Amino acid sequence: MSVTYYKMNQILDNEFGSTSYTPASTLYLGLSTTTCTVSGTGYTEPTGGSYARVAITNNKSSFSTAASGSLTNSGTLTFTESTASWGTITYVIITDSPTTSAGNVLYYEALTTAKTVQTATTVLFAAGAITISMSNT
Repeated sequence: MSVTYYKMNQILDNEFGSTSYTPASTLYLGLSTTTCTVSGTGYTEPTGGSYARVAITNNKSSFSTAASGSLTNSGTLTFTESTASWGTITYVIITDSPTTSAGNVLYYEALTTAKTVQTATTVLFAAGAITISMSNT
């Protein structure tokens, strides 16, 4: 997953003297039918059909230890089964808010293959399926 400007600024401020930074104790995985940008904008989450972001406790039980500038999810992340179509999912996001279209997008990534979610579909990401990384460009 790529890092948004919002999160980059938090990391930099924390590293270089800010004392106001506290990581979120819970992160939230969301889905988008549109492209998310490095500004953390442009995403459109499904509405209705039992869609809700998935809560992830922000600790080392939920994420691997970082190595070479990246880490992965440690357990399966499962969305509630859809009760209506959610459309074609093209992006995944990690936010700091449980509320759809609220809070800040911290990380985002295009799916390798878009996924059309129909009624009675369960979307899940197996352990290790989500990689969050930072790199020099």
